[in-house]
Parts: sequence; structure tokens; C-alpha cells
Amino acid sequence: MNFTLRQLEVFLAVARTQSVSRAGRELSLSQSAVSGALADFERAFEVSLFDRIGKRLRLSDVGRSVRSRAESLWDEAAEFESVLTQQAGAARLRIGATLTIGNYVVVPIMARFMREEPGSVLTLDVANTETIAQRVANFELDVGLVEGELSDSELEVTAFRDDELVVFSSPSDPLAATPFLTDADLKRATWIVREHGSGTRQAFERAMSGILPELRLGLELQHTEAIKKAVQAGLGVGCLSRIALADDFAQGTLSPLAVPHRDFRRQFYFVLHKQKHVSPAIQRWLALCREAA
Repeated sequence: MNFTLRQLEVFLAVARTQSVSRAGRELSLSQSAVSGALADFERAFEVSLFDRIGKRLRLSDVGRSVRSRAESLWDEAAEFESVLTQQAGAARLRIGATLTIGNYVVVPIMARFMREEPGSVLTLDVANTETIAQRVANFELDVGLVEGELSDSELEVTAFRDDELVVFSSPSDPLAATPFLTDADLKRATWIVREHGSGTRQAFERAMSGILPELRLGLELQHTEAIKKAVQAGLGVGCLSRIALADDFAQGTLSPLAVPHRDFRRQFYFVLHKQKHVSPAIQRWLALCREAA
């Protein structure tokens, strides 16, 4: 074999970071060691895996064509090493989730996974749909769970559970006493909404089709709890997942508003890279998510 696993690891680290120095910090190697391993790797096959643009390195056509295979090979090698060292149960899983899923859905599933797989190491990154998708595409996450719809030729996106958005207000808002809201009510309201790039914002805009340009957007906030606090303070009305609002409705700190002529249904999705090696740990994680749904 004309390459080593260390060279493969260096290639993938540089591909992720687009920098020899950052790859070195990630791998705890000197910059010269990273440069040397990468040079030896390219020399062995007489190819250029990166285009050098100033201090940045971007994958060449050859580098892009082999990266997904390299990621899959590295994952399988890590799994093989785990078996050899009798640590097969100590799974390592990098999970990404959007805010609603990360804050209200994923943690109990993680707890069950860790009870079933003692010694497992799970990490959870919470961000909006756009960011999670980018990190899965860049092999920085093993699996993503998102609220928004995606269209990316590199990603496999599959639905795993239903969800629904709910329009809500402060209990003291006059709208809270209204049996149902009309489009005229929706256009008069001041809205506190999630930012662009989030699945919740995407679903909200789809539900408001036809009147979206006429809505008055007062605030765009990145965090679910911040939106709820702003609505409680009487700054406007919001629209979030029913999952995120269940406790608030039960306690009476927020009031649901009926909008029966608008469709607020949506799906939560799994996101995997199409070339990602689906390890037993990933398979078990997907199964637990489906069971929880």
C-alpha cells in the first residue's frame, strides 16, 4: 500500500480546515510534520490534492473526487481499531441538531444511547438547519437532525417525525381572547421570528404564503427561549414548534392562537452524507430516534 493512515488523517484534516497550521493543531502535530505527510501522500501518487491560494489550501478536482472515499475509509479504519482493542461498545458519535430538536428532543435519546452503550462518547452541536447541513457535508458531523427542508446532491435527507408550528402570544395580548385569527389579524400583528437559515423560519414563511410581504417583522432572534421571553413581554406574537411551547401553554405563561386556515405542519429530518460510512453506532442512533418519534 502506497499510503499510511497518518497520511490519510492529515489529508482529511487539511480538507476540513483548509490550513496546514490549523490541521496541525487539530492533530497535535507540528506544521512541518503535516506538510511533510501531505507532500509524501501527493508524491506517492503524483497528484496534487490541493490548490494553494496564498496561505489557504482548497481541494483540487482530484482532492474533491477522493475525499468522500477517504472519509469512509477512515471511519472504517477507526471502527476496525475499536474492535481490535476490544472497545467496540465505546462508540464515538458527533451529532448536530437544530434548536428545537437539540433543546427539546435529542437529550433523552442521547441518555438512552449512553445507557445501552456504556463508555460511548457523544457530542452535540446545536445550530440552525443551514449550518448543520454544511457541517455534515464537510464531514464534521456524523449525522444531523434538522427542521428545515434541504436540497443538496451530497446529502441524504430522510424524514423521521412530524411536527407543527403554533402561533402564540402573551396571555394579556388582546389576540389571546380571539377565537381564531384572520389574515387581516396576521398582517396587523408585530412578529418575533427566527432568523433566515433556520427550519422554523422556512416553515413559517411557507405557512404565510401569499401574505408574507405584508407581515410586520419586529424582531429576528436566533434562540427559541429569547423569542418566548420577548412575546411574554408583549413585544409581539411568535410562531414556534408545539414541542417548544408545551410547558408554557400548560403553565399559562403563553397563549396559543388558532389560525385554522393556514397549514403549519412540517417534518423533522435526518441528514447524512451520501458517502458517509454508516457505522453500527449511527444505525443504532437512527433507530432510537425513530423509536422516540
